Amino acid sequence: MLNNIEGQNVPQVTFAVRSNDEWQQITTDQLFANKTVVVFSLPGAFTPTCSSTHLPRYNELASTLKDNGVDDIICMSVNDTFVMNAWAQDQEAENITVIPDGNGEFTDGMGMLVDKNDLGFGKRSWRYSMLVKNGVIEKMFIEPNVPGDPFEVSDADTMLDYINPQAKKPQPVSIFTKPGCPFCIKAKELLTENGYDYEELELGKTLTLTSLKAITGKDTVPQVYIDNNHIGGSDELFAYLEK
Repeated sequence: MLNNIEGQNVPQVTFAVRSNDEWQQITTDQLFANKTVVVFSLPGAFTPTCSSTHLPRYNELASTLKDNGVDDIICMSVNDTFVMNAWAQDQEAENITVIPDGNGEFTDGMGMLVDKNDLGFGKRSWRYSMLVKNGVIEKMFIEPNVPGDPFEVSDADTMLDYINPQAKKPQPVSIFTKPGCPFCIKAKELLTENGYDYEELELGKTLTLTSLKAITGKDTVPQVYIDNNHIGGSDELFAYLEK
């Protein structure tokens, strides 16, 4: 249980996947043959750590990982395809391939199938990540075998640091906007033209002007943050990018 099997081939499994309202069969050969693939496996879709940190960070670093030779990033979990598809949509994880190991065959073949009956989960995957080249496991990061759900080494940053310690990680960028704001459109265009991916926070039912003032100290939009630094509006953004 929880053995490192670097140098071995991934298990040969056929996964039942639901796509475009049709059943499809996907094999491990289709997923791994002649590719460099990062896999991260976790206990369950919609669970706290998996949803708040593990999946989102891989999704955020996907373009950087692919710039450094990774062809695909797979999230594996012992869940059915309907749950995995719903989770990927909820997470807006467009950069991740979610694979439902519903019967636990792949996870069992990896030696990572564990008993979580105490949580009412049944058999689930231990949390780990691995780099696979043409079906052969080059590197594994397995969470320590301790009680609970440790999350120390299977994260996206650890994987990227292994692949290329000098890789430049994207700066987190957020922009507060409101519908119909021409300055917001200009600011978003500037960010895109300069190669920034950004999270847009639009004023509406849940995000109000009061919220904007509380967070930014300003009452106008857009308000842009880059790498946790408050840049300001579209004019300030233009000046920042000119530097």
